[in-house]
Amino acid sequence: MKPEQAKAEIEKLTEKINHHNDLYYQQNRTEISDLEFDKLLEKLIALEEEFPQFKDSHSPTQRVGGTVTKEFATVYHKYPMLSLGNTYSQEELEDFDGRIAKALDGEPYEYFCELKFDGVSISLTYENGMLTRGVTRGDGVRGDDVTANVMTVRNIPLKAKGKNVPPTFEVRGEVFMPKHVFQQLNKEREDIGEEKYANARNTTSGTLKMQNSAEVARRKLDCFAYYLLGDETGLKTHEESIHKLESWRFNVSPTYKKCKNIQEVLDYIQHWENKRQELPLETDGVVIKVNSLEQQRQLGFTAKSPRWAIAYKYKAQSISTRLNGITYQVGRTGAVTPVAELEPVFLAGTTVKRASLHNANEIARLDLRIGDYVFVEKGGEIIPKVTGVELEKRPKGSSPVVYIDKCPECGTKLVRVEGEAAFYCPNLDGCPPQIRGRIEHFIQRKAMDIDSLGEKTIEQLYVLGLVKSPADLYDLKKEDLLRLEGFKEKSAQNLLAGIDKSREVPFESVLFAIGIRYVGKTVAEKLARYFKTIEKVAAATKEELLAAPEIGEKIAQTVFDFFRNPPSQREIARLQAAGLHFESTAKEPEKESDVLGNKSFVISGVFEKYEREELQDIILKNGGRVLSSVSGKLDYLLAGDNMGPSKREKAEKLGVTIISEQDFEKLMKG
Repeated sequence: MKPEQAKAEIEKLTEKINHHNDLYYQQNRTEISDLEFDKLLEKLIALEEEFPQFKDSHSPTQRVGGTVTKEFATVYHKYPMLSLGNTYSQEELEDFDGRIAKALDGEPYEYFCELKFDGVSISLTYENGMLTRGVTRGDGVRGDDVTANVMTVRNIPLKAKGKNVPPTFEVRGEVFMPKHVFQQLNKEREDIGEEKYANARNTTSGTLKMQNSAEVARRKLDCFAYYLLGDETGLKTHEESIHKLESWRFNVSPTYKKCKNIQEVLDYIQHWENKRQELPLETDGVVIKVNSLEQQRQLGFTAKSPRWAIAYKYKAQSISTRLNGITYQVGRTGAVTPVAELEPVFLAGTTVKRASLHNANEIARLDLRIGDYVFVEKGGEIIPKVTGVELEKRPKGSSPVVYIDKCPECGTKLVRVEGEAAFYCPNLDGCPPQIRGRIEHFIQRKAMDIDSLGEKTIEQLYVLGLVKSPADLYDLKKEDLLRLEGFKEKSAQNLLAGIDKSREVPFESVLFAIGIRYVGKTVAEKLARYFKTIEKVAAATKEELLAAPEIGEKIAQTVFDFFRNPPSQREIARLQAAGLHFESTAKEPEKESDVLGNKSFVISGVFEKYEREELQDIILKNGGRVLSSVSGKLDYLLAGDNMGPSKREKAEKLGVTIISEQDFEKLMKG
């Protein structure tokens, strides 16, 4: 393709993708499937890589991330991001209203009410209509520049569209993780044996400070805009500013309302107390603002907060009900999770029958007894949790709950790894929920992506003895599938076709699919690209595994143990025989020079300017070699921060030259 053709195609694709983004994120409708959208985006990414001179800094490809930020610059806010005064009572709201009336000396006023979302405040600066900076609230005076990460939030406009857009303006918003995304993220963490995140707000905060914006993009954050600031907006009320943001295609929650007086404010608060549970994100209150911007200026600020606004906080919804029993669930990794079985009770818009107890430590901390009346709370949690015991109602003669010591599914004695809260069933190859869970993990979209195969079908295949491990899927025949309830000729053919197609899945996804504990999608990609083949991963020592990018002690140990387990070895051999990919097709970087003269390097630790993979590419491109372990033949140990002490000790003992990031840059200059 000629450059002029590429330029025209990039512009056409950009316009098309922006159109579909706008439909989906601002108008809640679609014209094409997710697959069609992804193909458009992939085409644009490929063209921008081939013709980088035509890549725009606000291209929709920025939504997928890829920028690595080692340090977040500190930025002073042009307009301080002050906190609001809080109240939990109607009386204090009425006192607030009295202060407003007195300060305005009889002048008429009205309020504007918005739900207070439980996310992370963000400041977005636009210049000439383009997003130029995204900054966290920080201490209110200064925050962190997280622009690269903010650009991955798909409903934050990269360009403000509409009439009368001023040259410079600032938008305040709340970045949040939707409930369904948070649930899926926790499901994935549970699936690889990691502890689940506590709540969506803290997870959002941590996500915004991730160094790799591609990982931020995968978290699918959202944002509601709620405030417009600028010297040339020409607005008179907060309501006008909200409508202006809507006209410029910002995502504004439609839950706001203008209120004529404090009674309408109280009605609004009552209306949303339970209805807010239907929203896609967590809310913890209502923000009440004087609507007139001129009156806001008259009322002014205290040292910490505006006098013209206040936040009404909903009390955490908690209720007491009887603990009828405790059941224990076994996950794919063997982790045993206790669940409180409750007398059904209505809480925060739903009937609650079960609640999380997290682990044995939590049961001991609460000193739980069967028959106790326990307090159940939703708060910022998606799943209800038990928070306390109503001791005055405790039955006499009750005994503390004794945590089970055998697997509730297969009877195997449970084990507990030092430093971990959970108990595990070690019977990996004989415990039914672990077996079914591994198969469910294997076929999921991010792993082998096998169509037409769900939990119910897996359950039937397991019960009939047709599938006891992922490798068994590749031995299935049409007559086997026709034994399943609901399966006819066509559905059997579709499933077999889906299984056959999974043989095309790349090694990175296969390594994730086989279900090594703690090895999520990203870790599997790092291992596959570092070691290149399953044989090298399997043969790696613990020290060699630790040399791979982002592999710590816990992951290295579980990978090492997995490949020394005979049933795992047999399973891998069967999957290889079935024709799955066990070699990475990631290309080696093209050579640029011989400045490193075939010198060998081991890279360890965290670096200020580079990711370890970047350093590896630089070394290979410039005639060097990258080794996985320290030996007497090694030329350089490239040492970053937080490097394992054993590597340094071994290098010093063997007389290997230890160099810093700065030393490496000098080497590169020749």
